[in-house]
Amino acid sequence: MFSFVLPMLLLFAIWYLLIIRPQNKQQQEHRKSLAAVKKGDEVVTGGGLRGRVTKVAETEVEVEIAQGVKVRVIKSTLSQVLAPNTKPAND
Repeated sequence: MFSFVLPMLLLFAIWYLLIIRPQNKQQQEHRKSLAAVKKGDEVVTGGGLRGRVTKVAETEVEVEIAQGVKVRVIKSTLSQVLAPNTKPAND
């Protein structure tokens, strides 16, 4: 019995340290960045649209994706909040 339980516990501990814990940290950081979104931030949506936040509500944000083109996006669908000085890769 002991020869079966010990390897299983060891396997679970390794699984937790390598997979579960880092993923939870990443999700927590993503939630914090979404909660801290403010007007003027550059964001990327889950669909790949990149734009600047013009209005922030509790569950959604308004993103200007082109001059005069604004879309309302649910906060949880934002995939990234970019640093203010980040430039596109092809420029």
